[in-house]
Amino acid sequence: MAIHKEKSVGLYLLPGLPGLVRVVVIGAVNWDVTLFVRKLPRAGEEVAVEHLTRVPGGKAGNVAVAAARLLGPNQAAILGGLGKDSIASEQVRIFHEEGVITSGLKVTDGFESGQAYIIVDKQGENIIHSYAGANASIEPKDLDHPSRSKLISAASIITIMDPPFETGLKLAKESKRLGKIVAWDPGLRSELGMKRAKVLLENVDYVALNESEIANLTGTSNVREGSRRLIKVNPRLKAVAKLGAEGCILHQATKTIRCRALDLRFHGLKAVNTVGCGDAFLGAFVASLSEGRSDEEALEWANCAAGLKATRLETRGSPDRMTLLKYLS
Repeated sequence: MAIHKEKSVGLYLLPGLPGLVRVVVIGAVNWDVTLFVRKLPRAGEEVAVEHLTRVPGGKAGNVAVAAARLLGPNQAAILGGLGKDSIASEQVRIFHEEGVITSGLKVTDGFESGQAYIIVDKQGENIIHSYAGANASIEPKDLDHPSRSKLISAASIITIMDPPFETGLKLAKESKRLGKIVAWDPGLRSELGMKRAKVLLENVDYVALNESEIANLTGTSNVREGSRRLIKVNPRLKAVAKLGAEGCILHQATKTIRCRALDLRFHGLKAVNTVGCGDAFLGAFVASLSEGRSDEEALEWANCAAGLKATRLETRGSPDRMTLLKYLS
């Protein structure tokens, strides 16, 4: 596999096909070590691990793959950081197999590739410990490199996950200048709070958060009130609350859309691992929007994808297009 060197900062990029891209995703690419246990441990408690997996993950990586499985090869691209290690080589190989464009990846010395250590209990609930590693190496200036600027210019939707804040802010501003749709899933960045996040919120069209992230970002655990505070910052904003088994709600200044979750029992299915459900949700949501669907339709795609992912052990358990359409019908 050919690579080429980015001389100004001494890093390496991998080839892609930016002319076809619909969705660009920026943020964490991790290697996930997941421990499956009967119950989550209390502080100081030791519990037996019944099963473990080592699989690719990271919120941005998961979203890019989820979108690619629905859109097809070379229509979703990933921007992110990897260390110059064996994990990086495996991540790139897997992205290529999934049809994700990798020319926006930055591979550099001095960092290990990002990793996450996850504990999942019998009910599918989880605890996640993340090591950022090379994910923290993506700087604002890296967005100006031709390999990334071409992807950004070609895409219709820019999806910002959890890159360094200043990098995400620059990308949001540039994307709005170019007339792109911008979606932001703050994840860990929700801990910044509204005062810091305000400037980024002013430059996005959709913000997607789970209940704990709404509380962290807005200072209230009330979903409706938290959404109201977000929209107050940006009246054009559409705030999507991801509510798991309760589905989702999209709040905007003029209306509210509620969408039910996929009924797993009705289909004879069972949740086994909820890690990655939010990423499957967002990947399906932006993929659907990129094909010109309405917010209502995109939410239906998102809920269905998240529900189906919960029935699979792997973090990147999002469905392909045929499977999704089968359950939507």
